[in-house]
Amino acid sequence: MVGDTLFHRTLRRQKYQLVGGHSAVKKCRWLHMSLTRGRPCYKERFYGIESHRCIQMTPCLICDFRCLFCWRTHPEDLGLTGDVKADGWDEPELIVEESIRAQRRILSGYKSHVLKGLLEESKYIEALNPRHAAISLDGEPTLYPMLGELIRGYSRRGFTTFLVTNGSNPEALNRLEEEPTQLYLSLYAPDEERFKILCRPLNQGAWRRVRESLGILRDFRSSTVVRLTLVKGLNMEEPHKYAELLGEAEPTYVEAKAYMYVGYSRRRLGYDAMPSYDDVKDFAESLARETGYNLIASSEESRVVLLSRLKAPRRLREPVGNLS
Repeated sequence: MVGDTLFHRTLRRQKYQLVGGHSAVKKCRWLHMSLTRGRPCYKERFYGIESHRCIQMTPCLICDFRCLFCWRTHPEDLGLTGDVKADGWDEPELIVEESIRAQRRILSGYKSHVLKGLLEESKYIEALNPRHAAISLDGEPTLYPMLGELIRGYSRRGFTTFLVTNGSNPEALNRLEEEPTQLYLSLYAPDEERFKILCRPLNQGAWRRVRESLGILRDFRSSTVVRLTLVKGLNMEEPHKYAELLGEAEPTYVEAKAYMYVGYSRRRLGYDAMPSYDDVKDFAESLARETGYNLIASSEESRVVLLSRLKAPRRLREPVGNLS
């Protein structure tokens, strides 16, 4: 099981459901909002992913970046040095099954909403039978060595999957036995200098590896997304440099999204680092002019603008399937 270090105890206090030796599940705010107020995540409006049937999980609590804007807890935030270590790797089937059980434990508290007539029983039953895995909660998922088998395990159960990577491990992307339904690569800066300031990578050559991962995106059959986390005063300049990098990836979509002043990021950045929706939209329009992409969707509440050469986002329903 996951250890009992200060780091792990902190995650438990933050209501992470720790799974096996190195994985975790956590309730997304939008799962709660969907169940209690009928308000879904922007990904439901963009791509058709049902917020109340989505597991927010990670197969690896280890990360090789220390991004200033990350809402998650870094070991250094707790006065720890080094990183969390995995004492061996759990099998993908265990992680898949235990993540579903963890999601059901999270949802057990909503039974009272059904009994009080505040939540339709049919929607609650749907939530207890999730159909999407957002492999993005914490850490860097590509550091888990059996990632393709994990995706396949979800696919066999009828799940769609979103995989989010920081791009630091291009070898893992190259060897995926099965593609996710949609692959996200987070691009945090237009050049290496600002990348090092914002992301504080632990390994040498991280920027070169991110660039390599961008090129790999073109080889994926699934939809691909380059996500820009925009921090006011730090990485919202020179859209032509972002355009050059996006030209290497040719993603299906670009998500321009505001940094949000939440979680542990508040210890590293000020409130004024969070751009407004109008700031994000203005930057997205500049980027559209540089890339030839179009603004096709947006969410003011989530401060995100979606760009693509498509006229509208694809509604994703089914897993991609086996590549072999």
